[in-house]
Amino acid sequence: MLAFCLPFFFVLLFSTTSSQADTPTDHFFLSCGSSAATYSNSDQRYWDGDQHSKFMPSNITTTSFSSHPDNLDPSVPQIPYSTARIFNTCSFTYTFPVSSQGPKYLRLHFYPATYSGLHTEQSFFSVSSNGYSLLTNFSAFLVASFMAKSHVVKEFLIYVKDTQILNVTFTPSPNAYAFINGIEIVSMPEHLYFNAKTPKYVNEYTGPVINMDTALENVYRLNMGGGQITGNNDTGMYRSWDQDNKYIYGAAFGLTPTYPSPIMYTMETPNYTAPELVYQSQRSMGNQSDKYNLTWRFPVDSGFYYMLRLHLCNIIQEYTKEGDVLFRIFINNQTVEQEADVIHWTHGSGYPVFKDYIVFVNSNGGHRSKQDLWLAMHPDPNSDLCHDAYLNGLEAFKLSVNGNLSSPNPELSPDHLQPSVLSATKGEKKNPPFSAIFGVVGGCLVLLLSILILIVFRRQRRVKHHSTTTNKSSWGQTSSVTILRCRRFTLQEIKMATDEFNDNCSIGSGGFGKVYKGYMDNATTIVAIKRLNPSSSQGPHEFLTEIVRLNILCLIFNL
Repeated sequence: MLAFCLPFFFVLLFSTTSSQADTPTDHFFLSCGSSAATYSNSDQRYWDGDQHSKFMPSNITTTSFSSHPDNLDPSVPQIPYSTARIFNTCSFTYTFPVSSQGPKYLRLHFYPATYSGLHTEQSFFSVSSNGYSLLTNFSAFLVASFMAKSHVVKEFLIYVKDTQILNVTFTPSPNAYAFINGIEIVSMPEHLYFNAKTPKYVNEYTGPVINMDTALENVYRLNMGGGQITGNNDTGMYRSWDQDNKYIYGAAFGLTPTYPSPIMYTMETPNYTAPELVYQSQRSMGNQSDKYNLTWRFPVDSGFYYMLRLHLCNIIQEYTKEGDVLFRIFINNQTVEQEADVIHWTHGSGYPVFKDYIVFVNSNGGHRSKQDLWLAMHPDPNSDLCHDAYLNGLEAFKLSVNGNLSSPNPELSPDHLQPSVLSATKGEKKNPPFSAIFGVVGGCLVLLLSILILIVFRRQRRVKHHSTTTNKSSWGQTSSVTILRCRRFTLQEIKMATDEFNDNCSIGSGGFGKVYKGYMDNATTIVAIKRLNPSSSQGPHEFLTEIVRLNILCLIFNL
C-alpha cells in the first residue's frame, strides 16, 4: 500500500497545468468623469463611465464635477486618462458591491494635469478604503515626478469581508482639490497572497502575517531580463510587469536568456501565479559571476514591512540536475538563502517556483522618507560546479501598519523634474504682457528714482539683524534688503532647494561665489541661489548692494 501511495502523492503535487488565465468573480473598470462606456484599444477592455453609475452617491452634482486635462501627453492612453472627476469641497465615496468576500485588487489611476483651471500642483488629498488609510495628503504630481512617469497607478490589495462592499473615499486637503481618472477592482484567488505559504523573515524570527486584516500596496512588479508585460497579457488579473533595467545597481547587467518551451505549472505554483513570459525570461550572471554581485536597488517608504516575492525557474539547458547551480540571495545585506537550488525546489527545468521574504525597512533618524531596499545574488563560492545565479521575476508589497499604508510625498531633487511630467502643465503658461510691462516701466521711472534715493539713505543706517530660525518663508520684514516686500527665505528652505548646496546643482560662479539652481514650493518654482564665499575679495557690503539691485528688478517686473 505504501509503495502505491508515495508515487500517487508525487503525481498530485507536481502534476502540471496548462497556462490558462484566472477568471475573476469581480471586475469593475470605471472611467471617472466619463458619461458613457468606452472601449480602450491600449488594454482591450471596456471602461464604464461614472456619470450615471450605480457606484456614485446621490449628491454627485453638488460634491464633484467632471473635467478634462488641458493637455494629454500622447504617450498616455486616452482611457481612462482623458477624463477625471474632481472633488474640491468635501469627501466623496464610491461604493462597489462585490459578489463575494475575499481579496481584491484596487487600482487607482492618476494623470497630474490642469483640470478646469485647477493646477496640478494644488492637488493634495487622502484616500481610504474599508477602514484602511491608503494615501494621506497625496500629490500625484510629486509622485509622478519622482517616478519619472507621466501618470501614476497605485495598486492596493484589500480583503473584503462579509459586508461584500468595497468603499473608496477621496478627501481633499485644506485649500486643495482631489481627482481621480480611473478605478479598477478585480478579484484574485484566495491564497495567491493572503494566507499563502509561510514567508521567511529577514533578520527576525517572526513578523507580520498577511491575512484578511492586512492591506497591501504593490510597489514593484518586474519581469527580470524580459520585456514589459501589459495587463491584458497577465493571467486574468490585469497586472502590469515592468522591466528591471533601471533598478540594476552597477554596470553588471548579466545575461538575459529565454526559454522557448511551455512552462510546467504545478499545484504549488498554479498557472495564475505569474504569466509564462515571466518564467520564460530571466536575468542571470553568466561566466563572469565570480567578479560581481547581481544587485537591484528599489526606493521604498521607510517605516514599513515589505514582502518580496521572488519568481524563479531554471531555463538554461546546461543546468539539468540538483546541485548544478547553487547561489546566495541577500536582502538588505542579510543572507536569506545560503544555497538556493532552483532545480531542487522544482524537480526540473521549466518548472516555476516562488519564494516569499518579509523585511522591515527602518526610518532614518525616526523620520519617514524614501530608503533603498537592496536585493542581491552571488554564486555559492563553495560550489565546484556551475557558478551562476538568476532571477525571473519580482513582486514587492508594502504591508499596512495598524490599518495604515500612507507615507509622505517624496522629496524631489532637480533630476526628478522630468519633461514628460511637466508637459502636462504646458497649457497653463501664458506669454507675458510685454507691452504692458514696458508701459509700466516707462511710467514708473520717477517712482524708481525715489526708491533708489530711499535705499541709499537707509543703507547708511545700521541694519538690525533678524533671526531666520523659522521654518517658513516670510514677506515684508523690516530690513533694507526686504524693504521692497520681496520674499525672504529661511536657511532650511535654501538648503533643501539646493540639496545642501550640492555641486550637482551649481550652474556657475562669480566674484561672490557659486550660483545654484534650486526648486521650491513643492518643486513648482525654479530659483537661482547665489552663495557668498567668505574668502571672496568682494565682501558683504558689495553682496548686499547686488541683492538690492535684484530687488529693484523684481519690483519692475512685478509692476
